[in-house]
Amino acid sequence: MVAQIINIRPSPFLDLALSVILQCLMPQIKVLPVALRNKIAAGEVIERPASVVKELIENSLDAKSGEIRIEVLRAGKGLIRVSDNGKGMDREDALLCLERHTTSKLADEEGLFTIRSLGFRGEALPSIASVSRMRLITGLRDSPPPLSLREGAPGGAGVSVDVEGGLVKEIKDFPSLGTSVEIRDLFFNTPARKKFLKSNSTELFHVIDVVTREALSRWDVGFSLFTDKQETMTLPGASSLRERILQVYGLEFVRGLLEVNAPAIPPFEKGISCRSERRGLGRDMRMSAFITRGTDFRNSKAHQFIFVNGRPVKDATLSHAVYDAYEGILPHGKHPVFFLFVDIDPESVDVNVHPAKREVRFRDRQEIHTFVRASLREAAREERMKFIAPFAEAPGRAGTAGGYALPPSAEGGRNGVMAERGGLSTAPSAFGDLPEAHVSEPSEFSYQSSRPFIYLGDTFIAMAGKGGLTLIDHHAAHERILYENLLRGMNLDSHRLLFPMQVRLSRKEYAVIIEKREMLFAMGMEIDDFGHDTLIVRSLPGALKEADMRGILSDVATALLEGTGPFRSIQEVLAARVACHSSVRGKKVLQQEEFEQLLAGLEKAENPDQCPHGRPTRIFLSLDDLKKMFRRK
Repeated sequence: MVAQIINIRPSPFLDLALSVILQCLMPQIKVLPVALRNKIAAGEVIERPASVVKELIENSLDAKSGEIRIEVLRAGKGLIRVSDNGKGMDREDALLCLERHTTSKLADEEGLFTIRSLGFRGEALPSIASVSRMRLITGLRDSPPPLSLREGAPGGAGVSVDVEGGLVKEIKDFPSLGTSVEIRDLFFNTPARKKFLKSNSTELFHVIDVVTREALSRWDVGFSLFTDKQETMTLPGASSLRERILQVYGLEFVRGLLEVNAPAIPPFEKGISCRSERRGLGRDMRMSAFITRGTDFRNSKAHQFIFVNGRPVKDATLSHAVYDAYEGILPHGKHPVFFLFVDIDPESVDVNVHPAKREVRFRDRQEIHTFVRASLREAAREERMKFIAPFAEAPGRAGTAGGYALPPSAEGGRNGVMAERGGLSTAPSAFGDLPEAHVSEPSEFSYQSSRPFIYLGDTFIAMAGKGGLTLIDHHAAHERILYENLLRGMNLDSHRLLFPMQVRLSRKEYAVIIEKREMLFAMGMEIDDFGHDTLIVRSLPGALKEADMRGILSDVATALLEGTGPFRSIQEVLAARVACHSSVRGKKVLQQEEFEQLLAGLEKAENPDQCPHGRPTRIFLSLDDLKKMFRRK
């Protein structure tokens, strides 16, 4: 028998068929490796260097620290080091805290619904370690140094643990009191995440914002921030929240705030009762706040902070309650400043709803909304009454004529008389010299300086001309004129101040103004760095001589941080913000000469009919319009 050897050549079709069969036989669901799971968890918790700073600071606060020091290099991309004088950890705990789902802040399932600490998920440290090179140095307070260390070594018994990409590389004894966590080369092993980081200045602003929020949440703890080995922020432990706000924002800012304290649900609120038998939303809820005083509202939401049980959060329910408290007071497009602290029974709030712990969920949102709104509304309305008192004086006092009160500057026979009732003011000549049918005459001439004008309320002006009636919002008109002058750098009449003005800002606002001050110089504002979060204003355009410079610079900093829309330049945004702050306010009554200047400036504007925010500056009612209103046509 002759053996025959048959060579079977492999076929690509056969290989494909075998591959498909094997894939069908293999399980489709796999258990991911630990390293990959840690990186996924890090993606939920750690978004940028500021996220690391937040997690480490909150761990320090939970460790009962009295002083916390934060150091960053290259906005945290190169180094983040957070050191504290808290209770620290022993060797065993130092190694356990690097494992996922390990925590000292939660013991059982029941504790999950009564969380009082800032951290609880047991994921922060292992998640950070998985995407960085970490060194953890810690030691228990009041513990003696180990025998292996030389006599007289500083600090107690401690340990140093080096971790790279989630893997422990080295463990050694190290004398320490408290805890220091050092993070280097964040996202070194996840380049896809690293490329999404912004510029150093942007990332640093986020770090400063986090430190500011945490410092506000615990005013009794000292905080210090060093960036690139330079002291950026130093906040010693304060005696009260007011003092901490003063440390961060300065005295002028604090003077513009009203303090409100509510120990329980106000009984005067209809439909609300203090149900002492119910835990959480009756006797166990308190609120303290600092809110905008008078009419010092802002163009942005830059200074709005919410803290629930000491935890800085963002919550739409509480934010909406604050805005509701200002109903009928807050102008359109304006925003209040507020620092809102709510303490509530932990059983009534779920803090385990967001990986980065930025949000909470209340058991009864409606009731806590009503509690906050009612508590703030009474204080806001009482403060508002102080502001509007000059507009509601009883008629018949000195300086009145025919029931209409003349402002001091109008008693000499000038135009501009303020009404006591109904918000009406008028020039004296409007009653004595003006013919009865003057408005109805089809005159076609333009505005004349000698024409009388009438105040309607405290913002609007009415005058006859151009064959009809023109209604002017003098705030919006002045805003348009200033906006175009600032944008073009024309008619600014910038002059040096005899006494330079000091303006204290928050650290983040101060940093961005220093970085962009050349842009403000082009608008006639010369600003120098005075240090310690303070600016020196040396020159100003004439139109800004009586403006709130702190409010202007704070609002400009917010605009720079927020950026611009797709169709506006940053110069346009800044000019609009500055113009809005410095333009005449509703409470100011224009005199004849000021009114003439306003009309002349408006006629020279490129877009005289709208303010920079799109609101109309003037509305013209023709004779035909008036006849239609009165059904004569």
